Amino acid sequence: MRKLLTLLLLIGLGTTTRAQEKNSFELGLHVGFNAATVSTSTQTNSDFRNGFNVTAVGDYFFSDRWSIKAKIGYDQKGWDNGYLTNLDNGQSFITNYEINYLTIPVMANWHFGKKRNWYLNFGPYFGILLDAKESKFNTDLTDFVHNRDIGIDLGIGVKLPVANKVKVLLEADGQSGITDLFKQNQGYRIRTVRSSFNAGLLFSL
Repeated sequence: MRKLLTLLLLIGLGTTTRAQEKNSFELGLHVGFNAATVSTSTQTNSDFRNGFNVTAVGDYFFSDRWSIKAKIGYDQKGWDNGYLTNLDNGQSFITNYEINYLTIPVMANWHFGKKRNWYLNFGPYFGILLDAKESKFNTDLTDFVHNRDIGIDLGIGVKLPVANKVKVLLEADGQSGITDLFKQNQGYRIRTVRSSFNAGLLFSL
């Protein structure tokens, strides 16, 4: 993550994008690489699932510094090298968990830098379960997973002008769930965790 933020910082130096004005609006699309896992109250799993997201973005500006950003996208979560236990005989297997959502963050977006081309966004997200399975036996786990994933989203990024009213977006984004992933647990809560690096295009309307 440190290398990624350094890369964003170097790319953002010297850009000449003009700050957005009050009541202006940006609409765009980004795709991203996801590194997803799960955590409990005491530890975070170290085996990440590599996946991707495809997300539509809308950003409404109240001033040159503040806007409200909403997203909606397909988001791959889960984790690798988890355990699946046969409750009948106690036998366990190593498997990968693949849990996919339609994710909708709504965030405050603070724009900074001399040209306001940098931004920091933060706020809640709501995920709607699309499908869930494990890879060892290709078992459908939808009935065992809650159909929602609620948490906090935090991201930092830069917008680089490439044409009139068109910008390239580069963004590092993280999500941490606050709701329990499974419907039945052994006395502890399991929450989703996901980091992503996103790239896309924004259009000023």
